[in-house]
Order: sequence, then structure tokens, then C-alpha cells
Amino acid sequence: MTYEYIPQGVCSKRIKIEIEGGKLVSAEFEGGCHGNLQGICSLVRGMDCDEVLRRLEGINCRGKGTSCPDQLSRAIREAQRQA
Repeated sequence: MTYEYIPQGVCSKRIKIEIEGGKLVSAEFEGGCHGNLQGICSLVRGMDCDEVLRRLEGINCRGKGTSCPDQLSRAIREAQRQA
């Protein structure tokens, strides 16, 4: 399943994820801190979605109440609901 998510409250403009068999096959951000987001996407590639959620959910960037990693977890949750 491929899913696109529009993040809120962060610098990135779009998150595209692919999930197969409960694993995050790929994640790609449009906008935001390119190097950091490439690193995050590389680290979570192939990881079980529940583990990604456990690690990234609730991370806060500069008091915004969210962050790009948190928004990735929200994208995964939303994709899981629609599956």
C-alpha cells in the first residue's frame, strides 16, 4: 500500500510511505531538513510499523508539539486505519 500524507505544523510539505505486510518499505519527505529526513527514512526502512510508531511518536521539535518524525508516525497510523 502506498499512502501520501500532508503533515501539519512542520517544515515538510508531504510524506509518501509504502507499507507491505506490516513493514515500512519506504518513506520519503518533500521539504523539511533534507539530510536529517533522508537519515530517518533510511533508518526506518524495512522496520515493523509498530516499532517505528514506538520510536517516533510524540517527538517534539522546538516546542511545536510535533516534528517530522512524529508526523511520519501519524502518516503510518492513518495508512493503517485505511488498510
